[in-house]
Amino acid sequence: MELGEGPTYDPLSGSLFWFDILGKTLCELDVKAGGLKKHALPFLGSVLAVIDETRQLIASDQGLFLRDSVSGTLSSYAAIEDKPQNRSNDGRVHPSGALWIGTMSRTAETGAGAIYHVAGTVVTKLFNAVSIPNGICFSPDGSVGYFNDSKVNHMMRVALDPATGLPVAEPTVFIDQSQREGVIDGSVVDLEGTIWNSNWDGGGVDRYSPDGRHVARYAAPMRRPTCTAFFGEGLDRLAVTSCFEGLSDEERAADPLAGATFDLGVSVKGKAEPRFKL
Repeated sequence: MELGEGPTYDPLSGSLFWFDILGKTLCELDVKAGGLKKHALPFLGSVLAVIDETRQLIASDQGLFLRDSVSGTLSSYAAIEDKPQNRSNDGRVHPSGALWIGTMSRTAETGAGAIYHVAGTVVTKLFNAVSIPNGICFSPDGSVGYFNDSKVNHMMRVALDPATGLPVAEPTVFIDQSQREGVIDGSVVDLEGTIWNSNWDGGGVDRYSPDGRHVARYAAPMRRPTCTAFFGEGLDRLAVTSCFEGLSDEERAADPLAGATFDLGVSVKGKAEPRFKL
């Protein structure tokens, strides 16, 4: 797929979900049985949050939508912002049940995006002038949030109120990758507080300790991994999406697995994604 993004695992159904954003498709993999379903969408979806056994929340370029996970029926839930030139990108649910969602220009215009906090139907802008929001994730106790602006190649860290997922301080630069290979992209945090970050155009997944120390680099079978998620019954596997957006025909030929979603093949101490609270 041209732009694979937003992987998340639903333990209730045993399915791994992810998006082909530009292809307007939601992919659903039955992890145990191995069956893959592709659900056509009427918008550019990028993030899915589980609500309960039959309901999901999807973030898109047209706002937030409720999805019936059985019938696939969609219904409008809430607007994110009034910027038709923008689309949603990376996001994740905070342990409090609130969703953080980033937006960006469809052409990645500098400073055109933002990061929002969604609690029920209340949408609050947290950070303005973000160019390419990525890597939204949280410490296990919800007291720390992380997010990236991939255009400047910085991972930010911000103290949060664990009960609400709202910031209680200004964000600071946690990891500066501007002088290293690749681009900081989507992330997830395990039970130990370790951050697993996709290195877009660097061909790997980087692991960082809670104090920002680079622990390891795991090679990916393509140049542009985009985002990570824990999956499987024990949440001990790491799924990684990727893309071929921006690659020339020659580059795609040299990178045949670009756009694939894969298991990184390492054992992790993952945790279930929180459910979104209506």
